[in-house]
Amino acid sequence: MAAEERPIPSVWTRPRRQREQLSREQIVSAAVSLLDAEGLAALSMRKLGTRLDAEATSLYRHVANKDELIELVVDEVYGELRVPDADDPAGWRESTTRSAHSLRSMALRHPWVASVLGQVGLASLGPNVMHMSDRMLALLAVAGFDSEEADQAMSTVIAYVIGTAISEAAYLSLVARSGRSEQDWVTSLRPAAEQAARDYPRLRESHTAQRGKDPERIREETFEYGLQRVLDGLEARIGRTGGS
Repeated sequence: MAAEERPIPSVWTRPRRQREQLSREQIVSAAVSLLDAEGLAALSMRKLGTRLDAEATSLYRHVANKDELIELVVDEVYGELRVPDADDPAGWRESTTRSAHSLRSMALRHPWVASVLGQVGLASLGPNVMHMSDRMLALLAVAGFDSEEADQAMSTVIAYVIGTAISEAAYLSLVARSGRSEQDWVTSLRPAAEQAARDYPRLRESHTAQRGKDPERIREETFEYGLQRVLDGLEARIGRTGGS
C-alpha cells in the first residue's frame, strides 16, 4: 500500500466498535483511575484488563495500542475544563485567566497528563480537546485577534500553563512520596535550603522572604504572576496584524 494510502494511526481516525460487552467508556474510566493512583509507568493493557476483569485482548477491540489509550484518557480529562462563553470583548482577559486556571487545576489533579501531551499522537482530534480549543479561540477572537494570531495566542497560553504544571506536578509527586504535607515537607527542608544558599545573597533573601508563608499560596501566586505577564504581552498585540 502506498504511504499516502495508509490509515493514520489514531483512535480518532478509526470507526468505533458498537455493542461490545466492554465499552470504550469503561476502559477509559478505569485507565484514568489507574493513572491517577499509580502513575504513567504503571499503565499497561494487561494491568488495565485485570482492573476490568477482562482479557487484554478484549481491550484491543477498542484501542490498537497503549498510544491510542493515552489519546483517549487525555481527551477524557480535558472534558473537565471550564472555558467561559465568549460574550464580552472587555472580559476576554478574565475569561482567559479562568480558562488557564481550569487547565492548571486539571493537570494537577491528573499529574501524569502534562508529561504525555508531547507524545499522544492526534489527541487534538479528540472531541473534548476540540471543544476546549474552539471555546478558547472564540475568547481570543472576541478580544480582537485575527484567526491566525488567535491560534498562536491560545498555543502560547496553553504552553505556559502546561510547562508550569509539569514542574509543579513533579514537585507535588515528590512531596507525596515523602508522606508529609506540603507545609511539613517545606518546613523540614528549609534548614538545608538556607544553609545551601548561605553564599548566594539573592537566594538567601528569597528564602527569608518566603519563611512562614503557605507553600500552596506561593505556588498560586507564582502561577498567577506568570500568567498575567503572558496576558500583558497578548493584550499589547490586540488589533495588530501581519506579525509586526
